[in-house]
Amino acid sequence: MESSQSNTTESTGASTVLQILGRLVTAAIVLAITAFFTPNFTINNIWTLIIAAAVLTIMDYLIIKFTGLHASPFGKGFIGFTLATITLYVTQFFVAGYSISWMAAIIGALIYGVVDYFIPGEQNM
Repeated sequence: MESSQSNTTESTGASTVLQILGRLVTAAIVLAITAFFTPNFTINNIWTLIIAAAVLTIMDYLIIKFTGLHASPFGKGFIGFTLATITLYVTQFFVAGYSISWMAAIIGALIYGVVDYFIPGEQNM
């Protein structure tokens, strides 16, 4: 019985890591599509994209843990849209090679929400 319990704990830990990695890959894909279609939103290279996706994922995780709100434009209505806009904008202060204007953050939050809606997968953490 003890070994089955430890296997469950190990698989849960591995599951969490896979879930976080999946969320990071999804965030990178959605962010790349959003940057492509949003004027005044630039990401210089693939490493900047990966780091920006990680920062967005971490900020979203912290927002969920501390407030219970998802930073998703369609997740929680106006509050989710506002949080998505702010997280897209604030990310530029943490990631070199990532730049976005306020207007682009607003447009980007809309595009991010639409693209995120159509990419399959569970986004809960």
